[in-house]
Amino acid sequence: MSRQVAIAATGPASLGAGQAVIADGGNAVDAAIGAAITAMSSEPGIVSLAGGAFVSVWPASGSPVVIDGNVAMPGRGLPRSAFGGGVREVVTEYGGGVTMYAGHGSVAVPGALSACEAAVAGFGSLPWASLVDPAVGVCRDGYPIGGAAARYLALVADPLFGHDSGARRLTRRDDGSPFVAGDLARNPELARVLEAVAREGSSLLTTGELGRALAADMAAQGGLLTEADFAAYTVVVREPVRRTVGDWDVAVNPPPSVGGPLLAVMLAELARSSHLDTIGRSGTNRGADGVSWEDILRIQRAVLAYRLKVHDLSRDLDADGHALLAAVDRHGLAGLPTSASTAHISAVDSDGLACAVTMSSGYGSGVTIPGTGLLLNNALGEPELNRLGLHALEPGTRLASNMAPTVARTADGRVLAVGSPGADRITTALMQVLAQLCLGGVDLDVAIQAPRMHVRFEASGEPVVEHEASVDIETAVRKAGLSGLDHGDLSMYFGGVGAAYLSGEGELRAAGDPRREAAVGVS
Repeated sequence: MSRQVAIAATGPASLGAGQAVIADGGNAVDAAIGAAITAMSSEPGIVSLAGGAFVSVWPASGSPVVIDGNVAMPGRGLPRSAFGGGVREVVTEYGGGVTMYAGHGSVAVPGALSACEAAVAGFGSLPWASLVDPAVGVCRDGYPIGGAAARYLALVADPLFGHDSGARRLTRRDDGSPFVAGDLARNPELARVLEAVAREGSSLLTTGELGRALAADMAAQGGLLTEADFAAYTVVVREPVRRTVGDWDVAVNPPPSVGGPLLAVMLAELARSSHLDTIGRSGTNRGADGVSWEDILRIQRAVLAYRLKVHDLSRDLDADGHALLAAVDRHGLAGLPTSASTAHISAVDSDGLACAVTMSSGYGSGVTIPGTGLLLNNALGEPELNRLGLHALEPGTRLASNMAPTVARTADGRVLAVGSPGADRITTALMQVLAQLCLGGVDLDVAIQAPRMHVRFEASGEPVVEHEASVDIETAVRKAGLSGLDHGDLSMYFGGVGAAYLSGEGELRAAGDPRREAAVGVS
């Protein structure tokens, strides 16, 4: 029997790309990367090839790895006087009101495409060009605008993307009106860039012709990104943080990521909370020997309060991340120190290879490289990732990230790849889905569709429990004496978990989150 691959993608264009790669004989890594490249090429305002990404891979035999292609602080070779400018403040209604920085000075060193190429070189089975070609066709022939992109662009098309002629063309119809879901968009300039990427590799966007053009445009417009930044940037292959969760060996994104370590801490604390079977099944607050919503609320409150006080202000995310993990391993939550837009692809194949890719370009900088159709990231302008202030980090520093692509397996042959978009709700969404799946034995689709909660802290430091409609969650919030905010059923605020799964009997499945666009299949 030929190899099959289950894939959870972001929409029809990325799913079609992944399926085309599978039809050519690709494995799970090939399919995930092919889908990811197409997603980054065809979801304007959501993700971009000029952003960051993490790729988690667990071979059928061997140890898991995380390929870190996250964005980094630019500015190598520039005088200190160059920092602190090149940006404009943008006030939007997105997410209930988000203020960010955009413009050339908000652009960080991108690494997403380099991480994708490194994953294919290490674990793929097809030539690089075969994985880029579907994105070329999609940009040339047209791609449908998804509902998430349409909703986001309706809020930010003018304030964020209205200042650059290239960005304007990519984020609205030919007549200048906002895109609506289902509109067919094209990007012939990016199709030509991708044809060159297929021939020359990801270096085109870093040390190649396109990277040099980007650096020159940055110099002319007050940005910080230099050719020296591109020359110094490297993809880092990291050993993931692993935790036992029920029968599962779960591998998550390690420090200096923020999302992975916090997810590991939450899962470990749930696992130790007592003989776990289910979470809130059949309308009860506790299943048979299960974890209650009170447990979930308690753990989120403690871990996210730590993040607010320590991790968000860290100047050494690697050291602080490992200190967090060590302290909680020894002492539980009592050992806690006291001191934007994303997309995700999951794939698992019948050979047992798992791959999870999470990508981000922030909210978008609102600028393009002239003539390329390539929108740039605004990672330096994301307020939640730059708590220390604008341009406060040293050049070369990896930025904080909530991204937490996760791979897992059991001794009896079950394999999982899972992840989510959703900023700081990534960790809490995955915490709840993985707890139900790994600890409670809940069906994959049921675990993804179950109601969720997220503890958010006000500027005053007071916690507010954001949650979906659930009597059991409301009861837990009331018992904790906290304020709650009901978002109704299946709100996209709580992420968009996508998972691919191989059962112990060899059955492949993929599941997408009804909270966001999803397209899944087994080929």
